[in-house]
Amino acid sequence: MPPAIEPAANAFPQLGNADIGAMILGQRAEGDFYDSIRVSPRHVLFGLLDVAGHREDMQPILSEAQQVFRDLGTQLLSKPEVNEAEALTELFIQLNRSILDVAGGVRACPAFAGCYNEELGVVFYVNAGHTPGLVRHSPSTTQLEATGLPLGLFTHATWDAPLIALEPDAALLLVSRGVVEVKRDGEEFGLAGVEAALEKAPESSANALCAGILKAAHEYAGAEENDLTALALMRHPAKI
Repeated sequence: MPPAIEPAANAFPQLGNADIGAMILGQRAEGDFYDSIRVSPRHVLFGLLDVAGHREDMQPILSEAQQVFRDLGTQLLSKPEVNEAEALTELFIQLNRSILDVAGGVRACPAFAGCYNEELGVVFYVNAGHTPGLVRHSPSTTQLEATGLPLGLFTHATWDAPLIALEPDAALLLVSRGVVEVKRDGEEFGLAGVEAALEKAPESSANALCAGILKAAHEYAGAEENDLTALALMRHPAKI
């Protein structure tokens, strides 16, 4: 019997013609961190970070990263005439500095964060050396590759924040490194396995999609794994 797949403990924001959710499978033994908050009437910020090391050792870094993510993210993205790309870049600069300060030196932290504009149905995102995000839309899947180095490596690192539009019925999926790296007979599930699972995952909700991805990774490995995490944003057709 597979271990329980648990939804995100923190309450994610309610959206109009979209929904966002996250789930984790197994023990939370490593440094995965995920969050999503509403930062303005039309903007929702979400992210997935993976601090290298054991969770107990990483707790001070995770706590600081969450505070910066929430406080500074709200401050930067709540401005009436916000430039989302510039705000996300500044957020990552400050996240990087806070991780280096709390860690007292280098501490690799791949991270992916996005800002969803509900009015336009678009996502500005930064991928700091994280597993590529995947966008399922017609007729194919798009990979959101790294736009900069992982956090926690260099004091003066910078990141780009490109834009992707989510058409109705599109889904954006983020998974932790653990999902990609589960193995069977020495062969990783890989990003190709995640893409294949995404094509078959339920379209009813973000949580259902996350559960489908984690179930597929667990069944591939055939054994309990730690820190298998997924976060998804789904855009639904407009209600008439």
